[in-house]
Amino acid sequence: MIKGKQSLSFTRTPYIVSSGCVAGSKEAKGPLGKKIDLINQDDLFGAKTWEAAESEMQKEACIVALGKAHLEPSEVRYLYGGDLLRQGIATTMGIEALQIPMFGLYGACSTSGEALALSAMAVAAGYGSYMLAVTSSHFGSAEKEFRFPLGYANQRPLCAQWTVTGSGAFLVGTERGYLSDEGEQRNSHVKITGITVGKIVDYGLKDSQNMGACMAPAAADTIQQNFEDFGRDAGDYDYIFTGDLGQIGQSILLDIMENRGYSLQDKHQDCGLIIYRRIKQDVHAGGSGCGCAAVTLSSYILPKIAKGEWRRVLFVPTGALMSTVSYNEGDSVPGIAHGIVLEHC
Repeated sequence: MIKGKQSLSFTRTPYIVSSGCVAGSKEAKGPLGKKIDLINQDDLFGAKTWEAAESEMQKEACIVALGKAHLEPSEVRYLYGGDLLRQGIATTMGIEALQIPMFGLYGACSTSGEALALSAMAVAAGYGSYMLAVTSSHFGSAEKEFRFPLGYANQRPLCAQWTVTGSGAFLVGTERGYLSDEGEQRNSHVKITGITVGKIVDYGLKDSQNMGACMAPAAADTIQQNFEDFGRDAGDYDYIFTGDLGQIGQSILLDIMENRGYSLQDKHQDCGLIIYRRIKQDVHAGGSGCGCAAVTLSSYILPKIAKGEWRRVLFVPTGALMSTVSYNEGDSVPGIAHGIVLEHC
């Protein structure tokens, strides 16, 4: 059902049936370390390169999510996945072995929201019983792709964020339950009740090392549009989570929303400030990357909703839309954010 200018609600409910997340050594030392399904201490996951390691993370995250729901890859109709690398090689090479028909996506660090939105739309429309949404990022591969290879040992500015080495996969379906190994019926307790698809928002910022500032206007735009489309305000949500604005981006978001008449002070959290101990782990402004929002959603947010501790959450992954070409040519860094309404059931 169309809601307002940019949103949809669902008459046929999509459920997040299961999820899986994997991460590296730095994430293991963060606040969510014990909640992550699979940790690899050398960050290579048995591979020889950072890129191959990221592919391995995606495959393992998908396998974990499928295993929890006792499903085979052949039972998944479509996979929606993406990453930060050129031509989406982490995804294509990672999920190749699963042989699931796929759509390759690029939404920068907002990709988990884009994948979840499309998965929810597909199952709600009756195009299949199960869809798989997956994304990943890796500190080593992202530094090589967008900034400086790790061997350069360059000095990072304080506004910079630390790309999360991690992957999250989410099985979305219209069937709420599945059978356990013991033959018991298990039910999902998280449903997707609406989505707000974001627009590209560009305030003309060109500093690729300050992605939080570049993405904050897009987050504000999507959150406000979600309020308007659904006739809600911040009080209608237990929490509003952005993907990876970090300390600087969070401050900007709160100021923008305050100027527009919305107070998010007691409602907003940012995945980039949850996944690491910012000062102790020296990640400067916080965490970033596709894996930041995905791992935090799988390991922290979904379990809280499933238990009923939170009844309704707005999950807003954020992305800085740049490439090695665009920022080397002096272009600005536009932002985008997608909103996913998650509710306890």
